[in-house]
Amino acid sequence: MTDKHILIADVIRHFEAWCPPSLAEDWDNVGLQVGTLERVVTGVLTTLDVTEAVVDEAILQEANLIIAHHPLLFAPPRKLDTHTPKGRVIQKILKHDITVYAAHTNLDAVKGGVNDLMADALGLDQKRVFLPSGYQGFKKLIVFVPKTHEQKVKDALHDNGAGNIGNYEKVSFVSEGSGYFQPNDDANPFIGQAGEIEKVEEVRIEVLVPEEKVNDAVAAMLKAHPYEEAAYDVYSVATKGKAYGLGRVGKLPAPMSLLELAELVKERYAVQHVRFTGDASASVETVAVLGGSGRGYIDQAMQQADVYITGDLTFHESQDAMLAGLCLIDPGHYAEQIMKQKVADHLQDAFATLPIYVSQINTDPFRSI
Repeated sequence: MTDKHILIADVIRHFEAWCPPSLAEDWDNVGLQVGTLERVVTGVLTTLDVTEAVVDEAILQEANLIIAHHPLLFAPPRKLDTHTPKGRVIQKILKHDITVYAAHTNLDAVKGGVNDLMADALGLDQKRVFLPSGYQGFKKLIVFVPKTHEQKVKDALHDNGAGNIGNYEKVSFVSEGSGYFQPNDDANPFIGQAGEIEKVEEVRIEVLVPEEKVNDAVAAMLKAHPYEEAAYDVYSVATKGKAYGLGRVGKLPAPMSLLELAELVKERYAVQHVRFTGDASASVETVAVLGGSGRGYIDQAMQQADVYITGDLTFHESQDAMLAGLCLIDPGHYAEQIMKQKVADHLQDAFATLPIYVSQINTDPFRSI
């Protein structure tokens, strides 16, 4: 039984509050792929890829929203031939009123996304971004509140992302003062009388808010504020937050051999096989991880890590890296399937009554013998 008031747009809005499309690389195609957001959601299926078998799975589960990591439409199609495999998939999606949404490099980059999951699965400590592409921006929100409502307004702000700086949460600065105002005849004041100057003991609350959460924080503050007309300001600041970008670098809890790490990668990423280059008995500790195809960043990995874990490595690139002293572990592209459960859990926490499924279809094209 589904909630008739939850739209697909509501689900996507919650998802994008965590994983905004703005984090995606410029060349990527994320967001709505096929269908519409303006429909009641009957169920959600999370998947790495959108294949015909995955669409059939969604139909069987009566899920009309598929959230995938790999975009179904990566480049604009020149035509839509329903006799081709992709054309047939799109035809089936449209026939069954299914909406397909993709979160690709933004899900790679976001905190708690693919690369964090891959790093955390190996127990990496002292994590940092491997390939920073920018830094989180902040705005400063200042609001004046009667002292009696200080905590209520601060709680509303903190619950909507305000006041989180680095490893510290619920950060604010509060100063006391007096507020003066005179309601007119059309006002409906919380304090005071029309036509009379009123003096109120107030506090000035200052918080930093991530740029992408300013609107939510302001809306929550206004809802919690007792005044009919709240006095507040939002300023741009030069403060930079944590770096965001692709990949993660961190240290293993203790050094281990390359072979031991390769075996751990195979187990924790639940893949059929891994390839590795380097001395199997070599001791490794600092690890760079990049989900998907990261063969273009071997030089950066060489400067930052003992071993580089990524997919789709080629013969000559791997040979050159080995000769230069960098160990490589290739778990394949399918290792990114680690995201399916995370996305499902994130949505289920917010939509407890909504049926949310993790695809059981193995979309890895490779088989081992």
